[in-house]
Amino acid sequence: MRAITMQEFGGPEVLKLEEVPDPKPRRTEVLLDVTRAGVNYADIHVRGNTYLAPVELPYIPGNEVVGTDPDGRRVVALTRGGGYAEKVAVRRGLHWEIPDGISDQQAVPLALQGNSAWHLLFTVGRLTEGEKVVIPAAAGGVGSLAVQLAAQVGATVIALASTEAKRQLALDLGASAVVDSSTEEGLAERIKEAAGGPVHAALEMTGGSTLHQTVAALAPRGRLAVYGFASGELTDISVHTLLQNSITMAGFWLPHLYAAERGTLLARSIKGLFAAVINGSLKVIEGGTYPLADAADAHRSLASRSVTGKISLDTKK
Repeated sequence: MRAITMQEFGGPEVLKLEEVPDPKPRRTEVLLDVTRAGVNYADIHVRGNTYLAPVELPYIPGNEVVGTDPDGRRVVALTRGGGYAEKVAVRRGLHWEIPDGISDQQAVPLALQGNSAWHLLFTVGRLTEGEKVVIPAAAGGVGSLAVQLAAQVGATVIALASTEAKRQLALDLGASAVVDSSTEEGLAERIKEAAGGPVHAALEMTGGSTLHQTVAALAPRGRLAVYGFASGELTDISVHTLLQNSITMAGFWLPHLYAAERGTLLARSIKGLFAAVINGSLKVIEGGTYPLADAADAHRSLASRSVTGKISLDTKK
């Protein structure tokens, strides 16, 4: 089969199209014919050897796919690598049949980014109606879905985005207010001004000074769900800062839900995501589809922060 492989860590140029043996599924796995492979910021961390889990070379990146199972059913699936390929073996409990009325392109972000947005808001953030929540990168894959999901439960969404066009998209998706995140200076005060006061909950994926600014915008007993450090800057929050306002700060990494309650948490959230797409209350923003061979270009586009929505690879091109 054709696959994108990494023989070394580095820039986008390390992503090479090669012919490799088909994967051999284990007893607990099923082999999928892949039609779409999702491209995520985690893949950039994998490529640069800054991912949360160790990666052994050679490696095929890609953690979410759309494809067909041996029975010919269209499914969306989570993987632990291997997604940038024409075939991939996935765990039986981590793929779900795609309902009629949802296209492959609509389905591809739901397994990883959709489930992440859902559980960041509702499992970790415990967001409820009437609360104020900050959502970063609001025009991106996770952010654009999180804005809509939060607004639908009656939360006041304060969306962060770096350009006017991205901020307008966040408003169109249901955000109550937007804040320019292209500069960190005074970000906490600008968030509170947009929200009409401190916020109850926030998502955070940038790290560095932005993390501190987001914490400073939280109300007493506020909740912070951290799911990345896109800036590359790891930083610490002091216990004193947390105690001052009784802040709850939690890290989130979706793979820790893969085995939780035998996958029932993900089964429930993917069902809710499917239903929202079908009834039109959840819109998937398409960021562009690249031929499999152009995976390096897809990474460059994602890293440039110029893209809105979901980028994917077409494995048939």
